[in-house]
Amino acid sequence: MKKKDIIEAVHERLGFSKRETARLVESTFDIIKTSLQKGEEVKVSSFGKFSVREKKERLVKMPKTGITVTIPARKVVTFKLSRVLRDAINDAHRARNSG
Repeated sequence: MKKKDIIEAVHERLGFSKRETARLVESTFDIIKTSLQKGEEVKVSSFGKFSVREKKERLVKMPKTGITVTIPARKVVTFKLSRVLRDAINDAHRARNSG
């Protein structure tokens, strides 16, 4: 699903104009992005938690060439599912596979 698909789905559910819906979705993503840039966790009830984690510098060996290179330290965003969402996904998977 792409951002435009999210905008379309919200538009269909709420009935706002496409322009208003796009602004709403963009604003929501901007708020999440800004919070993560500040190092804050973003918890969405019944959905999950976004957080920023530090990855240390590390050495890796390139498989084709055998050359060792250094991957610099960096920050990555992680997402942990809520139990509610995990159970909903697993229930939907079980329903599709039974029968």
